Amino acid sequence: MKRFAVVLAGCGRKDGSEINEAITLLLSLEQHQCQYQCFAPNRPQTEVIDHLTDKKVCNAKRNILVEAARLARGRVLPIEEYKAADYDGLLFSGGYGVAKNLCDYAYKGASMEVQPDVARVILDTYQAHKPIGGMCISPVMFAKLIPEVCITLGKDGTPDVDNVNKMGASHVQTEHGDVVADNAHLVFTTPAYMLDATLKDVYDGAYNLVDTIVSTLTV
Repeated sequence: MKRFAVVLAGCGRKDGSEINEAITLLLSLEQHQCQYQCFAPNRPQTEVIDHLTDKKVCNAKRNILVEAARLARGRVLPIEEYKAADYDGLLFSGGYGVAKNLCDYAYKGASMEVQPDVARVILDTYQAHKPIGGMCISPVMFAKLIPEVCITLGKDGTPDVDNVNKMGASHVQTEHGDVVADNAHLVFTTPAYMLDATLKDVYDGAYNLVDTIVSTLTV
């Protein structure tokens, strides 16, 4: 049975992991008879957003690991405990928390940096020649860390695509449910809510992402 690590960025699309993406990703792993272990950084979120009003909550503090436990039903470990040797692959859902908590893309665009603990997880997996998958905005981290990687963020011609091109990555335009497979780098990406998506669209992308990676592992 294949075993995957899933890195979460909190809970909630505006300041953590996008819930629909995270849950459909975990469901897709179960449907492929894969085991999974969730991980998250044990530090404060960059900011807290009221998801009803979309406004920043001043002076509020939330911990990324504690919030991620909401999604993982408590089955989440600090990211420092991740070892690439223990897993067959590494997966990320999206959400603004990825761009705010796992890296600073939301604030710096193409000049972004990936948080050191997250960068270590991605690079350890890459150097172990194991597949890395990403939904929605999470592929910007791969663009930053993996030279000349090929990813998707959905439609061409957007500021986000311009940014990943500036970071040295190449972009493939996709539709709902599509997966871009960069087999040379073992990086696999799907657009999810980077497009105007329904929940079924997001599920299709998550399922196809897992299916593509599992198929790669069984070749």
